[in-house]
Amino acid sequence: MSQDRYILGISAYYHDSAAAIIKNGEIIAAAQEERFSRVKHDPRFPVNAINYCLEEAFIEPSDIDAVVFYDHPVLTYDRIIKNCASVGASSASTFNSATKSILGIKLWVDRHVMKTIGTLGKLGKIVFAGHHLSHAASSFYPSPFTEAAIVSVDGVGEWSTTTIGHGKDNSIELLKEINYPNSLGLLYSAFTYYCGFKVNSGEYKLMGLAPYGKPIYADKIYQHLIDVKEDGSYRLDMSYFGYMDTGKTTNQKFHDLFGAPPRLPESVITKKEMDLAASIQHVTEEIFIKIARHAQKLTGSKNLCLSGGVALNCVANGKLLREKIFDNIWIQPAAGDAGGALGACYVGEHLYFKGARIPANGKPDLQMGTYLGPRYNDSEIEAFLDRNKYVYHKYDDAQKNQFLASEINKGKIVGFFAGRMEFGPRSLGARSIIGDARNSEMQSKMNLKIKYRESFRPFAPAVLREDVNKYFDLDGDSPYMLIVAPVSDAIRKPVTIDENWDGEDMIPVINQVRSELPAITHVDYSARIQTVHQDTNPQFHNLLKAFRDLTGCSVMVNTSFNVRGEPIVCTPKDAYLCFMRTDIDILALENYILVKEEQPKFEEKENWQLKYELD
Repeated sequence: MSQDRYILGISAYYHDSAAAIIKNGEIIAAAQEERFSRVKHDPRFPVNAINYCLEEAFIEPSDIDAVVFYDHPVLTYDRIIKNCASVGASSASTFNSATKSILGIKLWVDRHVMKTIGTLGKLGKIVFAGHHLSHAASSFYPSPFTEAAIVSVDGVGEWSTTTIGHGKDNSIELLKEINYPNSLGLLYSAFTYYCGFKVNSGEYKLMGLAPYGKPIYADKIYQHLIDVKEDGSYRLDMSYFGYMDTGKTTNQKFHDLFGAPPRLPESVITKKEMDLAASIQHVTEEIFIKIARHAQKLTGSKNLCLSGGVALNCVANGKLLREKIFDNIWIQPAAGDAGGALGACYVGEHLYFKGARIPANGKPDLQMGTYLGPRYNDSEIEAFLDRNKYVYHKYDDAQKNQFLASEINKGKIVGFFAGRMEFGPRSLGARSIIGDARNSEMQSKMNLKIKYRESFRPFAPAVLREDVNKYFDLDGDSPYMLIVAPVSDAIRKPVTIDENWDGEDMIPVINQVRSELPAITHVDYSARIQTVHQDTNPQFHNLLKAFRDLTGCSVMVNTSFNVRGEPIVCTPKDAYLCFMRTDIDILALENYILVKEEQPKFEEKENWQLKYELD
């Protein structure tokens, strides 16, 4: 009998540090460091995530065959040196900062691994996978395809910003790349910053804001900022950007082009920001589709795998799906840097050790719904509740689902904590806040009273997979909430928007009832859909079925179990704190049900909101 092979993958030092572990090509565990440290997008070495992965695999560090890092620090430093040399004296601060980071931290990955687990694996060295190869591996190997085109688009990794590859069986070949400073991801981030949102965090806000505007600046973007060829290749005019010298994404020339300095964070969002968001979203979609067409031409494949931070742009993904360039598309749910840890595992298994791939055998994919994080059993939950003298009721599965369905039908909001935590930025029914999608007040209440975030931000629907085409123009799967599709004409309601609306007061527009599911219908009649499958999340699926049995509706609002600036909850303690700090009415910790009014008086010595930096 052959010996088991364990590969530990690590991503760290930029944002969303993570660790993952696979056994003979099968995913055992994966998690972001932020979930344990409670620091959102935590870039630090993922000590807690590594220890969790080893515990879940039930192995000693000495059992690890190889440790693989998702990036190559030397190549990154090469880019920084050449970047600074080309810019000159104005890049001195960037050079000093980067040198301190890379020479002081990033080149010594092996030391951090040794300090954490005491070994570099049986190889006795770190394998450096390469950033975009890790992205490509993270999307191809867990996919159901034995052959596929692979597209990865992000800000920058070492030198690459966009790559096209081809995967077949256990091999990957990168065929084309676009290099720094030309970057579609950094272009999108420039508009994120200019519109007053946080880079590497607020891009999804820009995407959500886009439908409120019109793409009136698209021509200006094409004329001044980016030159795009028919094959999707592109070049930026770097005279408008600051990230090569000052470290800021935009500069004064960029600001002059659009007639004003950047919007101040947390200030009023105007029609201008809406139109800018619509414009860069439109440009991004067009380029993304051109790249995909070229990838299909290069590879001749009917299948596409997507990764990199830009692959989290679910609106662009929906547009790409409807173009029907490929028969099948699979998107890595942890498409950003966190997913690089999983990709690094696969690079080690399939490209270093030449291990054979595990066949999907009819499964949707090999990522298991991306439920790859910690779980908590009944004894752990009950001990936590009893120790703190919290009031709870324990139900069996049927009782729990009937109770929650009934309370949600009454307008109550539920914190739902069940099974293994999600790997990636989306809550998918393991660490979720859920409510009634039919309730016209739900979006406003969740945004302002629970999430404490901007009122314009839309919520996603979770829908039974077997019922998805009753509500949405999507005849397929979207298990990872990475596809935006139109709400079905059959449930839409007409609305009228004042032609003279100046965008200063968004509330009347936001609160218009656009469909029979107003809480999840965005201003453009779209929705970011999660199809819920019995085989990957039976607990959430059964709750939706109970709600359908009671109400005839198999759709719920599903948003991440956290407040603004906080990582998604990981432990029962995290969940209870979020429950008590917000207007969540009911907390379901597996089959333990807690009602807000029954809990002991809740007080905190410090202002908890100061713990979380606004995203």
